[in-house]
Amino acid sequence: MSEERVGFFTDTSVCIGCKACEVACKEWNAVPEDGLSLTAMSYDNTQALGASTWRHVAFIEQPRPDGRTQLPVVEGGSTAQETAVGGDGELRWLMSSDVCKHCTHAACLDVCPTGSLFRTEFGTVVVQEDICNGCGYCVPACPYGVIEQRPHDGRAFKCTMCYDRLGAGQEPACAKACPTESIQFGPLDELRERAALRVDQLHEAGVAEARLYGHDPDDGVGGDGAFFLLLDEPEVYGLPPDPVVTTRDLPAMWKHAGVAALSLLGGVAACFAATAGRGRR
Repeated sequence: MSEERVGFFTDTSVCIGCKACEVACKEWNAVPEDGLSLTAMSYDNTQALGASTWRHVAFIEQPRPDGRTQLPVVEGGSTAQETAVGGDGELRWLMSSDVCKHCTHAACLDVCPTGSLFRTEFGTVVVQEDICNGCGYCVPACPYGVIEQRPHDGRAFKCTMCYDRLGAGQEPACAKACPTESIQFGPLDELRERAALRVDQLHEAGVAEARLYGHDPDDGVGGDGAFFLLLDEPEVYGLPPDPVVTTRDLPAMWKHAGVAALSLLGGVAACFAATAGRGRR
């Protein structure tokens, strides 16, 4: 990589669920519409990430952990997320804009047979549409369930972190459109420092449940290029609690396969030698 690695830090504590990021992503990248039907489970008409949903804002309704009506305003933060959904003060909304994680160890890269998936000079992972052959190997390889094939097309699509904009020195469309700076873009190391400070601020303000997700370079995917500040367990947001690169065991598997192949060849050679020996008698 010739450029400094960049990424996303999504602070869900200031997300207001406006979906400006979804709209900006679709408009800039010419992503087709993906259905406008409500699930009847929440105010969500996109449901999950997919081939035609590169940004997805989740709406999660749950009882408040401590009865407060909104998150406290923290000095240095963009704003406070209003969590009131009524006058009873018993429920809150958790909102979060999800996206491809652009993993450090990306299994989708490992399994792609055509080189359609590649890592850019910015450390992001991109699909080249004109090279994708629609094999679909990358779909089950992703530990987050991000990448998907489009129906009636077969090719795989996902967030590119606006690779064309990065090349022009611009920030991705979603971060540019976010009105509360919930989606922050920049050098990954700088974002990690900023995120740790934000968690400390929230803890000091009494938001004990605030925690980071995907920021640790020592986790099962080597850290994510897009990580999050969450206000509950990852599972609440539909995120795996301990993601692991699905191709982690491939080297060991190839090693065992090689040993087995050599053993088989050795057995065949031994049988051939024994047969040849009997023929000379």
